[in-house]
Amino acid sequence: MVHLSSFLLKKYHSGYVVIRLAMAGHKQANRPFYRIVAAYNKRSRDGKYIEQLGTFDPLPNIYNEKLVSFNFDRIKYWIGCGAHPSKPVAKLLGLSGFFPLHPMTVTEAERRRAQAKLAETTAGTEDSQEEENRAGV
Repeated sequence: MVHLSSFLLKKYHSGYVVIRLAMAGHKQANRPFYRIVAAYNKRSRDGKYIEQLGTFDPLPNIYNEKLVSFNFDRIKYWIGCGAHPSKPVAKLLGLSGFFPLHPMTVTEAERRRAQAKLAETTAGTEDSQEEENRAGV
């Protein structure tokens, strides 16, 4: 059996840096709020992180907007150092224009638009049928 020195063993098990969401809103129930952070991949989601790179508020405000803020200079730095963005963060970066959009993001948006249009037309035809029935009676 080969014994590695503690230095090599530590380097071997150190993992890598990821850019991911960390839960920040603990004080208020049913009110999520996330920090976008650079952290080691083996740390817990809400654990210690290296640096905060932005914020994300997933609940829409009164203008129906989900607020996101990024520090693009630091994100460029960490990606240049080899950090891996998680899928939700990559999606947010794609929507902000930092990354190219993932094809499934466009496909999901088209599907939602089609479902909304279909629901709108079925609701419209049901309303017109009810009006015809009332007028006929």
